[in-house]
Amino acid sequence: MITKKIIVVGAGPAGMMAAIRASKFSKDVILIEKNSSPGKKLLLSGKGRCNLTNTCDLDNFLQRFSYYNGQFLRDAFNKFFNTDLMEFFEKRGLKLKVERQQRVFPVSDKADSILRVLREELQKNKVRVYYKVSVKDIITEAGRVKAVELNDGRIIYADRVVLATGGLSYSFTGSSGDGIELARKLGHNIVALRAGLVPLEVKQSYVSLLDGLTLKNVRLKFISDGKQIISEIGELLFTRQGVSGPLVLSLSGRIIDWLEEKKNVKLKIDLKPALSYEQLDKRLLRDFQNNPKKSIKNVLKGLIPLRLVEVFVKLLGIAPDRKANQITQDERRKIILVLKNLEFDIKCGLPLEEAMVTRGGVSLKDINPRTMESRIIKGLYFAGEMIDVDADTGGFNLQAAFSTGYLAGESAALSSS
Repeated sequence: MITKKIIVVGAGPAGMMAAIRASKFSKDVILIEKNSSPGKKLLLSGKGRCNLTNTCDLDNFLQRFSYYNGQFLRDAFNKFFNTDLMEFFEKRGLKLKVERQQRVFPVSDKADSILRVLREELQKNKVRVYYKVSVKDIITEAGRVKAVELNDGRIIYADRVVLATGGLSYSFTGSSGDGIELARKLGHNIVALRAGLVPLEVKQSYVSLLDGLTLKNVRLKFISDGKQIISEIGELLFTRQGVSGPLVLSLSGRIIDWLEEKKNVKLKIDLKPALSYEQLDKRLLRDFQNNPKKSIKNVLKGLIPLRLVEVFVKLLGIAPDRKANQITQDERRKIILVLKNLEFDIKCGLPLEEAMVTRGGVSLKDINPRTMESRIIKGLYFAGEMIDVDADTGGFNLQAAFSTGYLAGESAALSSS
């Protein structure tokens, strides 16, 4: 057993995994957490069910990360990937299941099942955990980690330090960006922090009438200055002020980038992506002919949810009690146009503090992807959300946290430099 003293800062998924892995090689591992308990944000993952990973292959997995930064994770994933993570929990008695879109959850449907395994492993490996204390400063000497100074004045000497303090998202869980500030003070470049996986607000006030309505099997198109982003077919949720749901969250980061460039952004929702304009026209014509005395409101109920119908007819300027046989050809075309292009103007994204993940963080140029060690300070390692990596919903971000934590913990324990 190695005698190196290793301090891990932050008891989220990345920090807990880093401490667990480091403790396999070193008998002196300390985990520092500012909250009174670990894994506060982990308990919120997957709406409290914890979507811990995804079973898609490595190349597809990497493609779910923003721009170039997925490739940075290739070494971490080669060291500890989805099957390894699943085996880690299953070997410790936790049953897992794979749901649609290859998302992995505990059979219990409770994030607390995941946290329980991690806590038990920390205890089993004799990791010392200090709660309700934070790191005020990292002390270095000749470009190398020497100690950490705690906010209560204590100084703890260390051979290696792993920073895994998260970003700024879900700030009520304790994510305050303090680890990112520590990294900045030590000379690391910080990519601007922005919201990722966040609902979007729209300018149209009538969206509040749709609050809570979920649309399944729709496709989204975001348009700005001649550019467009088209989503897969999936699910959208209306909120009191705008739109959310898997399709919106996955694309929100790129939309926020557009908005920050002061661009106007339009959202067009295709409510019937499986039908072409011609097929939809034939369907409507058939419905009108088969139900000539039915109101347009009742005919449209067969195509879209009732709450949406009520907004729909207002947008079209058609009286909801108009009979199907009174609808003109021109009005039918307008109905089809809106069914294929329900349009909203995007106003903004919700604040970073309310986002599911933080985009930006410690620049990848300052981190060795093979070890997660800083290229600037020897003996300092990074893991999790404070690194400039972020991905779509579906278990990708949590896998990145576990994988970078695993690699950082192992590297910190085994590095001879």
